[in-house]
Amino acid sequence: MKLKFQKDAIVNGINIVMKAVPSKTTMSILECILIDASGSEIKLTGNDMELGIETKVEGEILEHGKIALDAKLFSEITRRLSSQNATVTIESDEKFNTVLSCENSVFHIQGRDGEEFAYLPYIERDKYICLSQFTLKEVIQQTIFSISPNDSNKMMAGELFEVNENQLKVVSLDGHRISIRNVRLKDHYDNTKVIVPGKTLSEVSKILGGDNEKDVLIYFSSNHILFEFDSTIVVSRLIEGEYFRINQMLSSDYETKVSVNKKEFLDCIERATILIRENDKKPLIINIGDDNMQLKLNSSFGSMNADLMIRKTGKDIMIGFNPKFLIDALRVIDDEDINIYMMNPKSPCFIKDDEANYIYLILPVNFNAASV
Repeated sequence: MKLKFQKDAIVNGINIVMKAVPSKTTMSILECILIDASGSEIKLTGNDMELGIETKVEGEILEHGKIALDAKLFSEITRRLSSQNATVTIESDEKFNTVLSCENSVFHIQGRDGEEFAYLPYIERDKYICLSQFTLKEVIQQTIFSISPNDSNKMMAGELFEVNENQLKVVSLDGHRISIRNVRLKDHYDNTKVIVPGKTLSEVSKILGGDNEKDVLIYFSSNHILFEFDSTIVVSRLIEGEYFRINQMLSSDYETKVSVNKKEFLDCIERATILIRENDKKPLIINIGDDNMQLKLNSSFGSMNADLMIRKTGKDIMIGFNPKFLIDALRVIDDEDINIYMMNPKSPCFIKDDEANYIYLILPVNFNAASV
């Protein structure tokens, strides 16, 4: 095999597929990146058996072939080669002895037979949806923070993708909060419901360019999901099982509705968290009156009090929250003003827009009113 690339092209391709190379595995071949130039295109593949990524790289095929190279070594060498526009040549013999050369640098490394590499599973491409790269990237970023990757309940480590004709609903939860995004699709599709690992969505989000003019095709099978965009495909196993019955947790009832400027509210909470250290679980107390919201936080480092102008309908209420949960939701909402719906100090609050494009449910925390 003999190939030639522009340095930035091969480095970019390696960076994409490295996201699927496991850091620890009992199958040493999976610590490699597959270079497949047996056909008319050059493809790089990484695969940890749960998540697989394949991307096409522009280059010149001087001799066809296929080889697996140690991912870490391959990445380090190519990244440290000369300037971006330099030409990188990769050449290997029948014993998989490999030479990487670029200008004055020549590396000799031992490759492995590409036929040993675990290929990505074949996915039927009949059940799918299409949406823009921008929309998918945004939806992931607006929900991924409320999964619970280390939880013993595997459902909380994934996100629900539910397609209903021309609607896509994406849901994540971690036991303390729920994030929901509803997206209108360009066409009508077959109804489907799958649970996608959070790790997969996180990696897809990092690779996506976020272009509103470019689409992503998402294919569904019984056990896998496939994302196809630009020159890349990402294949992942799905999480098996029945997702939580979210609709039972949602309510349109409220005793208090507050409208507040999102940026002012967020800035105020972020200032309060200066007084909190990482393991310090101090609640943010919110006391809502007629046209005023008081925010209070006490910690061993000091206290903060702040007042915000609001528009309120319904009853006065004093309620406590983990400030981080509010910050996570507010940071991903684009609206200038937000609506917060509350029932009582022990029931969850809802932050949502009128069209239900986004819904964030956050459970309150108990606090001693006497200490406020």
